[in-house]
Amino acid sequence: MSLGPVIAVVGPSGVGKDSVMRALCARQPGFRMVRRVITRQVATSEDFEPVSLARFEQMRAEGAFALHWRAHGLLYGVPAGIERMREGACGVLVNLSRGVLSEAQARFVDMITVSLSASPDILARRLETRGREDDADRSRRLARAVAPLPSGLARVIEIDNSGTLDATVTTLLDRLQPESA
Repeated sequence: MSLGPVIAVVGPSGVGKDSVMRALCARQPGFRMVRRVITRQVATSEDFEPVSLARFEQMRAEGAFALHWRAHGLLYGVPAGIERMREGACGVLVNLSRGVLSEAQARFVDMITVSLSASPDILARRLETRGREDDADRSRRLARAVAPLPSGLARVIEIDNSGTLDATVTTLLDRLQPESA
């Protein structure tokens, strides 16, 4: 059975990573989405497994994660079950931090990185709308929005998500599957 590639979706806070991944899976059912484990309370706009710090550390010690990292004062983990999800999939989408991309590339040699961007005013509006951060945290996140990707990534697709979600998904599908475009 063939293994679909891991598709790392990255970009600044508020760029719409989860929205793009959900819309892509809805449009093209052969794609699957990884549900991350995060040491954060449940948020309405993001699907993840919330766990306590102690539970996260226990899971990490038990080898439950294919990848794990710290960002924004939280711990994030990609379940080891990602390997099973790849079986027969067009691709497995996972929302990753830019800081863990090099490690992810070493772990998943066929990884494709989808780097989403949006104009600064759109990012600011989206962050304010989601209401998870205070003014200081939103400012810090917006300042990091221009952080570059690490060098040495095998395949990077850059897409501006300032427009409609439908347009972004169409562009992404065209770029992921150029032979069918």
